[in-house]
Amino acid sequence: MKPKEIDCDKLRSVIDKHRDEKWAVIPLLQDIQETFGYIPPESIEPIAEALRMFPAQIQGVITFYAGFTLTPKGKYVLRVCRGTACHVRGGRSILRLMKKELGLDEGETSPDYQFTLETVACLGACFLAPTMMVNRTYFGKLSPTKVASVLTQYKKEKR
Repeated sequence: MKPKEIDCDKLRSVIDKHRDEKWAVIPLLQDIQETFGYIPPESIEPIAEALRMFPAQIQGVITFYAGFTLTPKGKYVLRVCRGTACHVRGGRSILRLMKKELGLDEGETSPDYQFTLETVACLGACFLAPTMMVNRTYFGKLSPTKVASVLTQYKKEKR
């Protein structure tokens, strides 16, 4: 998969909002990830310079928090719950269906950066089991028909 090109002017603009604010490392990283969909590795040095920190410190924050990623993800990040309640209520077959429909394995992103498929230990919505999320939207009490309907909805929404 070809790496995404980043807009250096846009990156500079996001960094400049937090320049010289060492306390703002997490909000800055969140802004960059929100803007680009991930934290481009080439942004680490400019971030460190702007915050008067070492690149290793920035890298440490990024790798410490699971919410940050250094690799591009799809426009739609689909998270399938693997918790006990979801497992008991058919979560494994939901994941299998999604893999087949999207042509992706866990942790993979489609070549067009439309979808990323992930699994999580628990989404905290056991009463809706089996459950999945698309970005920040929950979908529960899933069946193969409902999963197909959700995927069709997001496949229609092109960039």
